[in-house]
Amino acid sequence: MSDDCPKCEEGLPAWLATFADLMSLLMCFFVLLLSFAEIDAVRFKKMAESMKDAFGVQREIPANEIVMGTSVIKQEFSPSTVQEPSPIDEIRQQTTDIEQQNLKVNDAVMDAVARKIQQEVEDQAEQLKEKLKKEIDEGLVTVETEERKIIIRIQEKGSFPSGSASLDHGFEDVMKRISDAVAQAPGRVVVAGHTDNIPISTSRFRSNWELSSARAVSVAHALMKNPAIDPARVVIEGHADTAPLAPNDTPENRALNRRVELIIERGEDREGDETLLIRDPANRPSETVQ
Repeated sequence: MSDDCPKCEEGLPAWLATFADLMSLLMCFFVLLLSFAEIDAVRFKKMAESMKDAFGVQREIPANEIVMGTSVIKQEFSPSTVQEPSPIDEIRQQTTDIEQQNLKVNDAVMDAVARKIQQEVEDQAEQLKEKLKKEIDEGLVTVETEERKIIIRIQEKGSFPSGSASLDHGFEDVMKRISDAVAQAPGRVVVAGHTDNIPISTSRFRSNWELSSARAVSVAHALMKNPAIDPARVVIEGHADTAPLAPNDTPENRALNRRVELIIERGEDREGDETLLIRDPANRPSETVQ
């Protein structure tokens, strides 16, 4: 029977070439449609959120930028024609020569104010050192500056009996001189108490937290005997042994850590700082610098 079947021609049938041409033309047609298509970023995002809520299986991945549509032909975004604002709107800012000049002037004035405040802090620290020279030489008090802060460290030696929060009577004159200097220096006053790492447990103090806080309160009360000091400026802190100046490995270092610090802070929002009003060339207020 194989002899009765007609012999097929070698190669692919002729209709396959027509079919391949049709598929190629259809692919080109859909690519062309896609290239002219516009993507609405707002609707795309809402649709994606709706799909996520509906299925409840999509993992939330934070995106830095919202998905934007691009045109294959123009290589730029074709904005949506919807009325609601699109997140892909771009705002461009341009700094004029006058604004640049104002920025430079403002920076220069702010630097000048910062240098002035720093100089005042250093001058006040020097005045404190002169008033407390005797106590500084005896190692009872130290005066330091740190940026816009004046730090007066009162050591336990000569100021507090061991394990007590009551100031020695002989230290009252020192506290009076300190309070006079604090009253003249503007800024917030932080009274911070510190101890070493040796635990304490007495009928009055259950821990070093209570001891450090009680000593800070005693110093604060001595300060506020001066009516020129506003109590609203004073803040009391108790740090126990959490902020040592030196390792608690020797008796000398532990004695160094047992202290009360008076920190006079000068800042942009502190009382007594000068306020400067910067004006632009048109004499319009532009910025306030503390």
